[in-house]
Amino acid sequence: MPVYNPPLRDMQFVMHEVLKVTDDFKTMPQHAEVDADTINAVLEEAGKFASEVIFPLNISGDTEGCTLDQRTHEVKTPSGFKEAYQRYVDNGWAALSCDPAYGGQGLPLVLNQCLYEMLNSANQSWAMYPGLTHGAYASLHTHGTPEQKATYLAKMSSGEWTGTMCLTEPHCGTDLGLMRSKAEPQPDGSYTISGNKIFISAGEHDMAANIIHLVLARLPDAPPGIKGVSLFVVPKFLVNVDGSLGARNSVYCGGLEHKMGIHGNATAQIVLDGAVGTLVGQPHKGMQAMFVMMNAARLGVGNQSLGLTEVAYQNALAYAKDRIQMRSLSGVKAKDLAADPIIVHPDVRKMLLTAKAYAEGGRALAMFCSVLLEKVHKHPDEAVRKESDELLSLLTPITKAFLTDNGYQAATMCQQVFGGHGYIKEWGMEQFVRDARINMIYEGTNTIQSLDLLGRKVLGNNGATLRKFGKLVGALVMEEGVNEKMAEFINPLALLGEQITKFTMEIGFKGLQNPDEVGAAAVDYLRVAGHLVFGYFWARMAQVALQQIAAGNTDPFYVAKLQTARFYFARLFPETATLMRTARSGAKVLMDTDAALAATV
Repeated sequence: MPVYNPPLRDMQFVMHEVLKVTDDFKTMPQHAEVDADTINAVLEEAGKFASEVIFPLNISGDTEGCTLDQRTHEVKTPSGFKEAYQRYVDNGWAALSCDPAYGGQGLPLVLNQCLYEMLNSANQSWAMYPGLTHGAYASLHTHGTPEQKATYLAKMSSGEWTGTMCLTEPHCGTDLGLMRSKAEPQPDGSYTISGNKIFISAGEHDMAANIIHLVLARLPDAPPGIKGVSLFVVPKFLVNVDGSLGARNSVYCGGLEHKMGIHGNATAQIVLDGAVGTLVGQPHKGMQAMFVMMNAARLGVGNQSLGLTEVAYQNALAYAKDRIQMRSLSGVKAKDLAADPIIVHPDVRKMLLTAKAYAEGGRALAMFCSVLLEKVHKHPDEAVRKESDELLSLLTPITKAFLTDNGYQAATMCQQVFGGHGYIKEWGMEQFVRDARINMIYEGTNTIQSLDLLGRKVLGNNGATLRKFGKLVGALVMEEGVNEKMAEFINPLALLGEQITKFTMEIGFKGLQNPDEVGAAAVDYLRVAGHLVFGYFWARMAQVALQQIAAGNTDPFYVAKLQTARFYFARLFPETATLMRTARSGAKVLMDTDAALAATV
């Protein structure tokens, strides 16, 4: 059976020693009183909930899956899921970072980030039910009418009601301009909405009294394409004036998808048959409101893979220390055993360290993004809000795509550590691999994220936002550039910082002549940018570790952090050289291939 231990020490290291989040909180009146002791206490209890309540349901939930009653259209979640969710609500976890005006606790988003990393490690399928609610809540909080906020936000903050996002249709995925769902205005100001949506995570379940769907649809006078899409809030049960539940709305689950992974989550086909809804935001401006939820979901999906990377690593590490196989190439290490533990073998260590480096680098990036998001909404200085929003916009596609690519790679490597046992269900590793695979696909495939990064976030403003992140890198290089002990981290980071400027200009120039050049380079480009970001955070983590060791701190945690940083820069960071070379090979070798891709008998 797999195990999971919440990585509290590393979370505290990133928050308190690297990012120093309480310094940022002091600049925001809502969080000025939040101190390290409060943060640590919340994290400890969150870790207990994830490991003791949610984690034991992971394998059983995967085995049992969800079941749909075709007669009533009701979905039953795996045994224990509903009861665990009630404990989640009763303990106040749903309200952790929600607005106090709607019953929330108002704690910093970075705490919610850590809570959900642990929930994703413990049970990604379960965590998706409450997780999607946060995005729907954020969209209504930002764009909802006063009536919508009064009707829905308090119940969503408490977790009594959950939320979804209904975008995809059978004939269109990311290209939402092709959607066909229709919304007809009614005399009372409401709308009747008809259409079919697919791949709706947590779209139907028995864990909450009501499900609040945010649905994209077209009004009768909608212009074609993405500019004609509006957003509507469509509850499973209509809500009476006094807040009680009314009649069952005409939105129901027509089927459940049979999936490779995340079996414990109900991925629903949603049918809207004249369902009653209300408009969110302005007509034909639905994407503006939905992007609040979509961007939150993209950060959340990166966090899902971060959680899976961590739990896969923990289990592979424990197995590698226990499993004996062969002798070390450099001589016997365990003289009292018939063979040495497999952790003595270099390639096993490479796989373990890859997962460890990607987990710890991903954790630093995810927390940094959470702090940026906090500043966007709550910092009193408009300039800081704007700067934070620009950086977050740049880092969102990197967080989604880089962390999920790395997470799948890490989960597969950790499965490999187990050898044949990694292919067997009861060890849990094959489930981590299956669950990790979806994260590269949904909420915009990683290719879509790459096109967004390179085409919109970088070339769209001539590299201005990329240069803003470059200033962070440059400041660290200036600070530590003459420190010999930091040279192995700073020198490659500084070199890539210089190279990526030229690299970006080359692709941009070629793209002006042939737009396919951007598409051909985008995926490789995102990984280069991902390593620039990871390299920055790994250098900062190494900096703190070196300072602690120099001050006489004998905690082995800092030695471990340095060793992992050295591995990352020596074994993973150099991938950037190959990526830049393949990106520069251009579009011709991809597009001038009609004969190669012709149908064959």
